[in-house]
Amino acid sequence: MAWGDPRSLDGLMRRLRQAGVKTTTFSYLATFENVDSIVARLRERISRLAKADGYVVVGHSLGGVLLRAAINSLPPDTAPPRLVYLLGSPIGPSRLAAVGSISAPTTAIAGVRGWVSWQGLFGRELNDGVVSVSEVSAPWLSSPVQVPVAHTLLPSAGLVVEIILQGLAQHEG
Repeated sequence: MAWGDPRSLDGLMRRLRQAGVKTTTFSYLATFENVDSIVARLRERISRLAKADGYVVVGHSLGGVLLRAAINSLPPDTAPPRLVYLLGSPIGPSRLAAVGSISAPTTAIAGVRGWVSWQGLFGRELNDGVVSVSEVSAPWLSSPVQVPVAHTLLPSAGLVVEIILQGLAQHEG
């Protein structure tokens, strides 16, 4: 079952709010709702956010894939996000992940606290236990970052929060 449970982002949201950042979450149940429907709802939510001065979006895993699809389908007159953070979100080669690049400055945060061995799913490639670094990488990313964190812990990792807060501080305006 795949879901976008806002509770999985509690730590990240709490730390961002403590730093004075206004936050909101988006939830979905991929088991009961098709991708097109989820993307349409997310596109609608982003369109409402875009009416405010500069907004930033964060997506974890499948949420980052859905986020990219929604951004790519925004109406032309909708302001893109000021910054995008993808936490362990595959870029390709799956059909779902291959939704294309986005024009907003995008930081991909890749966990590297997974299994590394000569055998197994990832071989010697750095990974977070669910996706490899190459699966969350693309030439169009403005800031790829690797952190020593496992996939499921990316949203709650203090280091991830610090990377996001530093990016927000650098791009205030």
